[in-house]
Amino acid sequence: PPEVREKIMDTAAFTKRWRQLTGEITGVKSMRFESDAGGPGSGHALTIELNHRDLAILEQASGELADVLKSYPKVKDVDDGFTPGKEQLDFMLLPEGKSLGFTARDVARQIRNSFYGAEVLRQQRGRNEIKIKVRLPESERLSEYNIEELMLLTGTGKEVPLREVAKLTRGRAYTEISRRNGRRVIQVQGDVTPRSKAGEISADLKDSFLPDLTARYPGLRFSFEGRQADMRKNLSSLKTGFMLAMLVVFALLAIPFRSYSQPLIVMAAIPFGIIGAIFGHLIMGYPLSIMSMLGIVALSGVVVNDSLVLVTRANRLKTGDGKTAQQIIHMAAIQRFRPIILTTLTTFGGLAPMILETSRQARFLIPMALSLGFGVLFATIITLVLVPSLYLIVEDARSIVGRKNNKTAIH
Repeated sequence: PPEVREKIMDTAAFTKRWRQLTGEITGVKSMRFESDAGGPGSGHALTIELNHRDLAILEQASGELADVLKSYPKVKDVDDGFTPGKEQLDFMLLPEGKSLGFTARDVARQIRNSFYGAEVLRQQRGRNEIKIKVRLPESERLSEYNIEELMLLTGTGKEVPLREVAKLTRGRAYTEISRRNGRRVIQVQGDVTPRSKAGEISADLKDSFLPDLTARYPGLRFSFEGRQADMRKNLSSLKTGFMLAMLVVFALLAIPFRSYSQPLIVMAAIPFGIIGAIFGHLIMGYPLSIMSMLGIVALSGVVVNDSLVLVTRANRLKTGDGKTAQQIIHMAAIQRFRPIILTTLTTFGGLAPMILETSRQARFLIPMALSLGFGVLFATIITLVLVPSLYLIVEDARSIVGRKNNKTAIH
């Protein structure tokens, strides 16, 4: 029946096309599949870029580096970055061909027209435009012998064999040519499980293997790109943001205190908050990441709250009733102990659901919550001991300076 015959023809056409496709991808080294792991960032955990002017040296060096990466038990899916491309035939014009008036463009045009076809007519058929091309018969386009025996036309209309005009060599059609600053580059890539160990592996490569590799191949250079380059860029911007945040916090504290020393007392809790954030990551088993650094920057503005409450209360207790600095800070610590503890516990309690969340969608936010929660918790404990001590030191220094000034005035 016609419908059965149509299905058989469709199946045959599909089978033919499938064989063509599988033939086209023959020679592909590997196929890579990726899925969204959640959170910012993507790509390989390790990307080492090699650059040199000689492609042969790059190919050999990338192969050696890939072999070394495969020796690490935590590294998988290593790619040496070198793709040779499809085989092709390269033609180089001979002096004999130049003497006959041929140019490289003339030879390329005649070869293309002979095998691919030269467009001679375009005809409109309904909405479609049909191109009509002229080329050699299929029987003369079957083998490499037909290329060698191809006849070219000179400017005077005479026929000359292609082998007498150009030299035929085998080459490669590279699918991609990457350059940086005018030098060919190859990226050797690999994944690390877990990804937090990528820094250790890159440090080991930088200390052990990569210096030897560059010594054996003069002119070879390497750099860490991909995720490592993004990390360097993000950390650089975070450093700038952190310094600006510190200046803003200092300015906002110095204006109401009318002092340059008391803001430093309040801000002394920030380094201890950072230590607490690091301990929090160790306790919960999370590596430090960009989100952790963002949480630390935010922590620098939150962790000063407890110190600010304590120092402000001590300043208000300064009266003319003859109390010493030790008595003042002791009373301030007693009066503000409960607000400080409650503020810390409510802050940590509000972040606890996010810290203990196990869903995949929340995992990239958990490091930021760890930095804020454990940083505030640890800094509060230090604040109750450190801030009173620093306050007494500053007051003692002021009294000593005041006595010296009085003695100078009397003399």
